Amino acid sequence: MEEMQLQMNQALTYFWYYFSIQFNQIFMYWIIGMLIGSAVSVFLKDAIHGALLKLGTDDSSVLSGVSGIIIASFLGIASPLCMYGTIPIAASFSRSGIKDDWLAAFMMTSILLNPQLIIYSAALGPAALGIRIGSCFICGIAAGILIRIFCCKVSFFNFQGFDEPENHDTDPNLMLRYIKNLWRNFKATGVYFLAGIALSALFQEFVPASVMTAVFGGNRFFGVLMAATIGVPLYACGGGTIPILQQWLYEGMSLGSAAAFMITGPATKITNLGALKIVLGMKHFGIYFVFVMAFSLLTGVIIDLAL
Repeated sequence: MEEMQLQMNQALTYFWYYFSIQFNQIFMYWIIGMLIGSAVSVFLKDAIHGALLKLGTDDSSVLSGVSGIIIASFLGIASPLCMYGTIPIAASFSRSGIKDDWLAAFMMTSILLNPQLIIYSAALGPAALGIRIGSCFICGIAAGILIRIFCCKVSFFNFQGFDEPENHDTDPNLMLRYIKNLWRNFKATGVYFLAGIALSALFQEFVPASVMTAVFGGNRFFGVLMAATIGVPLYACGGGTIPILQQWLYEGMSLGSAAAFMITGPATKITNLGALKIVLGMKHFGIYFVFVMAFSLLTGVIIDLAL
């Protein structure tokens, strides 16, 4: 009995050790990410969405075709909204005359990335951060181009029944508006942030580094395939997966595998899939899922071959 108690105390000591180290490494990225994310949401959100709307409905605009898709992909990354906020905005864009290829690029990158997650991802190092931004940006462009080529005569989306999302940032005092948004941000991400660190600490204590290296760092294609696959059920919140990814990269995960995980995770997050299924319908939802998996695998393999 005493030996079991000793082993439990030792396990808790190591768990707390790993937890505290990773908490100290990532905490500032989390705080800075929330500060910047809330600032974008309160002060820049309308300008970002207005820019896409203006470009897409301005008859005198010289932007069209692929150039418009590229801008839409960039604005999707800059948008601070989650998927349930992005879809109603996209619905209003559609009613205003924005074409499906632009909407596809905007929605794809909005699903994958936002300013707050960019700050979080800086904890993974400059290489992983650059790969995340670049791959998400290209993914949005690819989605827009494919819609432009294959769905130019039919509507890919069905936004019927989606209205403008409720705006919580309405306090006339700008500072109070920002503080309230920051508090909602804290409540939305705090639990996942701590849970991600706890899960990472458990991995460090109970899963040997050699196992992670064999899975994600040995056969590169197999590692990318595994990362893309586990991104589907494991991903819950962007901030919560940063500690896990940081530990996996430290233990031998290739950057290609990390890229695959960072694409399939947010793109197939359960809460996102429910909304997307309504907007896309079963046939187009299947196309979306195949596209995400194929793009993540291709991206991961190319990155691993290049590095």
